[in-house]
Amino acid sequence: MEYTLTPSTDSRYIIIKVAGEFTRPEALKIASDAFELGRELGIRCHLNDMTEARNVDRVIDDVYFTRKDVRDIEARDDMACAAVLVDPSDHSHDFYVAFARGNGIDITLFWDRDEAIAHLLKAAKRLATDRSDE
Repeated sequence: MEYTLTPSTDSRYIIIKVAGEFTRPEALKIASDAFELGRELGIRCHLNDMTEARNVDRVIDDVYFTRKDVRDIEARDDMACAAVLVDPSDHSHDFYVAFARGNGIDITLFWDRDEAIAHLLKAAKRLATDRSDE
């Protein structure tokens, strides 16, 4: 499994590109690194490009990842927004995204890159407004 983290050209979201099979420990490392980069750059939106990645964990591991692991990330941003871009034929991310949404995480599954980016740009605008109210 390999991954890269890069800010978008307009610095409104972080692009997390993952390739290969991954499990809970790798997912935790990716999430932790993404939140840390987001904190450093002041970016709260993430495009998780999983079009070349496959979640090979068991359902129970997705549950633990959502309920415990993500909540223990020191740099976690509870206001962050994530778009998960997947290959339409890959359903290995479906349960995690549905379970995470049910647990209050702002995450949405997409099959179209343009729709995912539009979602993130809208969220970035909302989050920027929310942050200016702080």
